[in-house]
Order: sequence, then structure tokens, then C-alpha cells
Amino acid sequence: MTNGRRYIPNTTSQGAVVVSQRLKRLDQAEPFAVLATDDGGSPYTSLVAFAVTPDMRHVVFATPKATRKYRNIKARKDVSLLVDNRAASRDLMKAEAITIVGLAAPLRRGRQWQEMATVLLEKHPQLQEFIFSTSTALVSIDVTEYVHVSRFQTVSTWKPAHGTKGGRR
Repeated sequence: MTNGRRYIPNTTSQGAVVVSQRLKRLDQAEPFAVLATDDGGSPYTSLVAFAVTPDMRHVVFATPKATRKYRNIKARKDVSLLVDNRAASRDLMKAEAITIVGLAAPLRRGRQWQEMATVLLEKHPQLQEFIFSTSTALVSIDVTEYVHVSRFQTVSTWKPAHGTKGGRR
């Protein structure tokens, strides 16, 4: 300790946590995530109510079509989401976050739309009217990578398996 504070090394270490387990826990505990989109070359962030699909290959959220985030997604699909437990953790060294990286796309009404709407409604039943509104887009993120950070410097990554049912790890 220095001056009453804990010393935090300036190095990043590779973590060994099982990211899928941490993801499930954060998905259950945290209703919101911060969505980052590209706004014509500048970053733009928005708060969204989200849900992770059971196979953890997709994340779904709903947004009004008349928003900057929707316009940004239509222009460029690359996005990231930050899910963290900082509100529940008084000890900053116990805080953890997962950055979800992927490609976002609005869904057309049909079988996949209904499946994703069901996933989102299971977590956020209060959003039913909003999700089914014609002015709302349901957006699915095809996840390419999850990056878990704990203790501000321990990083674990996981890329969900595509082409098989459910990811491992």
C-alpha cells in the first residue's frame, strides 16, 4: 500500500476465468449494457436493455428506428457492448466487465425475429409493447468475441463457436 491506497501493477495479465460462466452471471444480474457504435468515424455510446441468447452466440436489444444508434448500425455493423457490475460492487478490485464485440443487424419480422424477441422478453417482460411497436427495431449482434476484465488488469477472452450448437468455455 502506498499513501493508504492499494498498489495496482501497470501490467495486464492473461486471465483464466471461464468467460461463459461470468457472462451468464452478468446477463442475469445486469439489465443494461452500454452499446458503442461508429458515428461517422466518431464513437457513440447508448444505454440498452439487452439479453444474451442461450447459445451465447448472439445478443439482442430493441431500439427506436428514429435514433442515432439505429442509423449508425445501418451504416456500419461493427459494434461493442460493455456489461459490468460496478453498481453492485463497492470494492473496485471486485468489479468486472465484459466487452462483447460483434456485428449488429436489425432483424426482419419472421421466425428469427420471434425467437430473438422471446429471448429479450424473457429478461425484460416490461418491454413487450415497445418491442412489438412498428417504430421499434429488434437488433441482433452476431458475437465474434467476449473480453472479460477483472481487477482492472486481468483479461480473459472467448470466441463463441459458430457453426455448432452452443459455445464452449
